[in-house]
Amino acid sequence: MMEIAKKVGKNLKEARLAKGITQKQIAAELHKYQSDYSEYETGKIQLDYEKIVYLCKRFDITPNDLFDFI
Repeated sequence: MMEIAKKVGKNLKEARLAKGITQKQIAAELHKYQSDYSEYETGKIQLDYEKIVYLCKRFDITPNDLFDFI
């Protein structure tokens, strides 16, 4: 079973790519370096609540989409 951070990272990457947004663009919006943001997508760093809400709104997805809840 894939750990949650990796699953969330995979879904985050898919949502970002579906919107045609680069890691650099979204990192700038979050006031992060691109390398730091990439660690969210690889599951090395877990997102905090505020980032989850922001990214779900930004990518037009729900937290259920992000966490693979049905």
